[in-house]
Amino acid sequence: MPDKRIKPSHSPKSKIPKPSLDGETIRFSFKYFDDTHDQFSFDGCGENYFPKLFERLKNYSTMKAKEMISNRSKSLRCHQIPWEKTIEKEGFKKIRPELWEGSAFQMTISGNEHGRIHGFFIANVFFLVWLDPDHNLQP
Repeated sequence: MPDKRIKPSHSPKSKIPKPSLDGETIRFSFKYFDDTHDQFSFDGCGENYFPKLFERLKNYSTMKAKEMISNRSKSLRCHQIPWEKTIEKEGFKKIRPELWEGSAFQMTISGNEHGRIHGFFIANVFFLVWLDPDHNLQP
C-alpha cells in the first residue's frame, strides 16, 4: 500500500528567509529588556506611562523598520543613539556588541512627557532594552 502521509513541501535543510528592513512591519521583542539598570528601571515610570507606551508600540508596529528609520518627523523622533553624547559611552554593556552596534536607536513615546525607549534592530525586529521616561540617557 502506498504511503499516504503528507510530506512537507520543503526539505529540512532549507533556510528560513530572514525578514528585511523593506518588507515587514516592525515587531517588538523584550528578549534583551533590562529593568535592572539604575537609570532605566520601572521606578521612573508614572501611572500613565505604560498605557502610553503600549499605544505607541502598537502605532509603531504598523510601520516598516526602514520607513521609521528614514522618517524625519518630529512626532516620531526615531534616530540612532550617539553613544559618545550619552551617560552610557559603552552602549548596552550587558548585550554582545555585535548584536547592536550600528543598529541602536531611540524612539519617542509621546513628546517629552513620557521620554524614550532604547533598543536595537535586527532586520524588522526592535529589541527594546531600556525604558527612559526621564531622558536620562541624554540629559
